[in-house]
Amino acid sequence: MPDTLIKNAAAVLTMNDQRSELRGADILLRGGIIAAIGAGLVSDDCLVVDAANAIVTPGLVNTHHHLFQTLTRAVPGGQDALLFGWLQTLYPIWSRFGPEEMFVSAQIGLAELALSGCTMTSDHMYLFPNGARLDDTIAAAGEVGLRFHASRGAMSIGQSDGGLPPDSLVEDEQVILNDCIRVIDAFHDPNPGAMVRVAVAPCSPFSVSRDLMRDAALLARDKGVMLHTHLAENDEDIAYSLAKFGCRPGQYAEDLGWTGDDVWHAHCVKLDAQEISLFAKSRTGVAHCPCSNCRLGSGIAPVRAMRDAGVPVGLGVDGSASNDTGNLVAEARQALLLQRVHNGADAMSAREALEIATRGGAQVLGRDDCGQIAVGKRADIAIWDAQAVENAGSWDSAALVLAGPTKVRDLFVEGRRIVADGQLQTIDLGRTITRQNTLAKRLAGWLH
Repeated sequence: MPDTLIKNAAAVLTMNDQRSELRGADILLRGGIIAAIGAGLVSDDCLVVDAANAIVTPGLVNTHHHLFQTLTRAVPGGQDALLFGWLQTLYPIWSRFGPEEMFVSAQIGLAELALSGCTMTSDHMYLFPNGARLDDTIAAAGEVGLRFHASRGAMSIGQSDGGLPPDSLVEDEQVILNDCIRVIDAFHDPNPGAMVRVAVAPCSPFSVSRDLMRDAALLARDKGVMLHTHLAENDEDIAYSLAKFGCRPGQYAEDLGWTGDDVWHAHCVKLDAQEISLFAKSRTGVAHCPCSNCRLGSGIAPVRAMRDAGVPVGLGVDGSASNDTGNLVAEARQALLLQRVHNGADAMSAREALEIATRGGAQVLGRDDCGQIAVGKRADIAIWDAQAVENAGSWDSAALVLAGPTKVRDLFVEGRRIVADGQLQTIDLGRTITRQNTLAKRLAGWLH
């Protein structure tokens, strides 16, 4: 792959250790890493990308998604429901999925993320109907070209045993653990610059047993991979934990080995001060999903308190059936707005929101090789058009979060140009959209 030289950027928001902001800078991408940053850089036989009218940031990082849900946006019956009712509406539809649905929906979700400036995403796939496997989404990520953290989720307690999901969507717990071992051995790359990593991710405390939570933690640490689940998402979640386990979700997590810098939890909307302190001391990460939390009426996560205490926080778009979009820069704006409406106009700056969306997310996913523009870091770069209509009249680079644009101009992952002039380069997006819509109509036909 030839070098790429990003020339004369109007602004570079590096998110490096000094949080440097550069003007008129060049960035040289070579061999998948950032090789040099400065003025007047040169390289023979390279791709030159003019950034004179652009804002350059690290690629955005998405710490929580359910890519399969892009096939079930705006489903009637689930549009106005709280979390548990929403799930009960969607479970029967998802039970109709198979490998093709998982693959195509992942391609669409990944394309949507790429066009919003995202270079690295996790995905929490927790149901495997009709022969679907984690391999399907990993294959989709390979085609689209994003850096991918695939979480092998699971549900093991169905309705007949007091759980929320239908029995048809749960798996035997030994089968779950065996498949976790299989996908880790097949796909997980622990090395710097890894394009695929695997995490162990039982879905939630209300869909798996205490034994599986504990065994999953032991397995993940034996294999040297991270742990992920949903936690403390809304009031129903807290009530369930108190009724079933006799404790709050944070205590439940700690008792079962689900705290530490190798763990990140999605949502955490209802963490109390004691749980925030626990997460800060243990360096347990949080995937904050502001749009989904609004869509499902879950509440406003205490992100200001988490950040002040030292909890690692990244952003997540969550599933496209509960958001219903997957635009990560828009998620950063929503995070800022929610903290301000809850804590005051000075509660979060645009630059802090961008930091959470980049460096913060990389930290949550255990990727100190990503999330910032610095020599030696991976060449994951987003270039935003500062002459777009949303940016017209802006006085400061903070306009990227406050105003836009929300669609990236150019995107590089591991030095490879994934988006060029606003167009995805790696897959035939129009054809994939057509196939996605065909599959969605077929699912809607089954429903009726």
